[in-house]
Parts: sequence; C-alpha cells; structure tokens
Amino acid sequence: MTPSAASQSLRNYLEYSRIGFVNILAFRLRYYTGVATYLINVTVYYFIWKALYQTDAEFARGFSFEDMVTYVAVGWVIRSVYFNNVDQNMASDVMEGTIALSMLKPVTIQARYIGQALGEAAFRLLLLTAPTALVITLIFPVQPPAGKVYFLLFLVSLVASVFLMAALNFLIGTSAVRLKSILGLLRAKFFVLEMLSGLLVPMTMFPPAVQTALSYLPFQHIAYTPLSIYLGKLNFAEVREALFVQLAWVLVLAVLGGWFWKAMSRRITIHGG
Repeated sequence: MTPSAASQSLRNYLEYSRIGFVNILAFRLRYYTGVATYLINVTVYYFIWKALYQTDAEFARGFSFEDMVTYVAVGWVIRSVYFNNVDQNMASDVMEGTIALSMLKPVTIQARYIGQALGEAAFRLLLLTAPTALVITLIFPVQPPAGKVYFLLFLVSLVASVFLMAALNFLIGTSAVRLKSILGLLRAKFFVLEMLSGLLVPMTMFPPAVQTALSYLPFQHIAYTPLSIYLGKLNFAEVREALFVQLAWVLVLAVLGGWFWKAMSRRITIHGG
C-alpha cells in the first residue's frame, strides 16, 4: 500500500469513527440511564463478593476484598468503553438489505463497522464511562492504579480491548449473511464473554487446567488483562507478554474477519437496476 493510499484509508477510517460518534448522539438519553444501570451492577456484585469473603477470605487466590471491589468497579467502568453492537448492527443491515449500499462505498465493510465502533467508544467514554466512574468512586472504596506506568499500560490494554471486541463482533456479525438471524448466537456470545472475559470472575479463580485451556482463547484479554494491569497483578515482563498476546489476537481476529467477510459476501445477491 502506498503512503497516499494508506493516508486515504486512515481518513476513511476516521470518518466512519466520526459518523459512529455523531449517530449515537440520537440515543444519548439511554447513556444517562446507563450510569444508574452500571451502578446497580457494581452494587449487586459488591454485596455478593462481600458475603463470599465473610464466609471464606482465602478462596480468592491473590485478591483481597479491596482488590475485588476495585476489580468489579473498574471492570464495569471499562465495559462501558469496549462494549459495542457491531454484530447486531450487521445482522440488522443484512436483514434490511442496507448492507448492499455499504458495499458500494470506497472503503471496506470491516473498516466501516470497526470505525463506527471506535466512534461509539469515544462517545461512551465521555457520556457514560466518565460519569459512571465518578459516581462509583464516590460510593465504593475503589483503589487507584498500581502506579503511573501501570495506569498508562492499562490505557494501552483498554484501547486494545476496544479493537479486540470490535474485531470479534465483526466476525460474529458476518455470519448473519448466511444465518440471517443470529439472535441465538448473540445470546451465546453474551454469556460466554460475561464469564470468560474475566469481567465477573478473575481468571485465577478457575481451576489450573481450565486456566491453561482459556489462555489459548482471546476472551480473557478483553477484561481480565487490563484489570490485572490496573491492579498491578502482573510484573512488567508479564505485562509486555500480555499486551503482545492481546495485540496479536486483535490482528488475528481482524485478518480472520476480513477473510470470513470475503467468503460470505459472495452469497449476497443484490436485486434491482
């Protein structure tokens, strides 16, 4: 790719990010209610973990109660950033036939949806993540990051989580071309990610054999990796390795998604003059 072509591709990418940011302004009211929703989630898990720690304080394997409160609070806060509806939007566009219009534009379908996901993430950061973080830290004893360097590495990991989630959802959304309705697949993905991403339970609480098996999958790098960095549960060598694997998964899923789209798009038939 020539420098001029790369520059144009980047401009297209940024334009779709801008469109995603602007489009979501139409639904900004739900993000105000989202602050209350995330606060309720953190509150529920706070009391669940509090009850568990009162019963057995040793079961958490390296996580004190204060660590777990921070883990839960920061986990739900960052979920508001990396969460996106790329797969649902693709399924809707396939059902309505509007995806055909996107295929006529001089930018790849993958760049369009992932670019919009980045724009949505920026919007969420301003109108959902920031106020949610403020409210939660005022109510719960959330610990600060393990250090300034850890916080910067945490932000890098969070950005990678946004790309990772977008690439994964694009891959799932592409299956709508063949399946038409992917409602069941979306529900299955939701429950898998809630558990295996590390959002609800740190990966260290799984049996060693399960931890080993899950380490070969990308899911834990969505939530568990940035949270572990935030809490300083990894040394710098482990952080470098975790970030490398996280970025590698972003690349793998992006390449796999592009290939899968090319294979599935051959099945799209556009009628009309």
